[in-house]
Amino acid sequence: MIIERTYELLNSVYKTGFSDLTIDDLRIGQFLTAVRLSDGTVGTASSLEDDHPFCTKQQRDFGEFTPLKIKGRSIRQLFESEKDSRLMFSLRMACLNAASSRIISSGKYTIVENSDPLDIIALGNDRDITVVGAFQSYIRKISQSDNRLHVLELNENALRPEQKQFYVPADNYSEVIPKSDIVIITGQTLVNDTLENLLSVTGRDSTVVVTGPTGSMLPDVLFEKGVSIIGATRITKPELVFEVVGQAGLAYHMFEYCAQKICILKG
Repeated sequence: MIIERTYELLNSVYKTGFSDLTIDDLRIGQFLTAVRLSDGTVGTASSLEDDHPFCTKQQRDFGEFTPLKIKGRSIRQLFESEKDSRLMFSLRMACLNAASSRIISSGKYTIVENSDPLDIIALGNDRDITVVGAFQSYIRKISQSDNRLHVLELNENALRPEQKQFYVPADNYSEVIPKSDIVIITGQTLVNDTLENLLSVTGRDSTVVVTGPTGSMLPDVLFEKGVSIIGATRITKPELVFEVVGQAGLAYHMFEYCAQKICILKG
């Protein structure tokens, strides 16, 4: 698993005891989750909603990682917890991204500042390009080129009416990804635990991109899995992140007020 292997990698390279770091503060917004760790680093990830079936009094949960019982808990406790809710996935990813931020900026990796993956990729013509997730800016730009576009999505209504010609049901990923020259995948697939399956069917010569605020953890494991470029997020004004996230901010709000885009390239 990508998340677990990255956790192990951080444990081995973090000089101050990665797993003993605690969650100093957090915000769980409608679209993004943000955490600040005890070493001052800040990270974000997509927020995914859990299903909420009818809950009896006996099913109510007041245990660990419930309201008022998250701050102060360590990353070790977070990863050793048997809870497997979407909230826990979001928290784990946000913590990994926070702890990864200093190491990513240490000079070990090839980074292109203030850049989006589409600034780097030569789209060319007559290519098969698959976008996983309804990235509106990517869909608009690629659809205007002389390439064949496929958009893998769970929800067809996430695409505009004129874009539905590109729609492919998410379950059909194994039909379009293997023949794609370029595959652009939302980092949210790390949270919903679908990225491994997507990467397992990419073509050997494909250019594979993982992008979005969630995909800002150490890139080593992703590179081993065949990813070529990671469109990551660098927090520039940590004091504003919680305000943006807590007020239903999206990624583009972060890039306007408190973060910048960077690309991490496979060496």
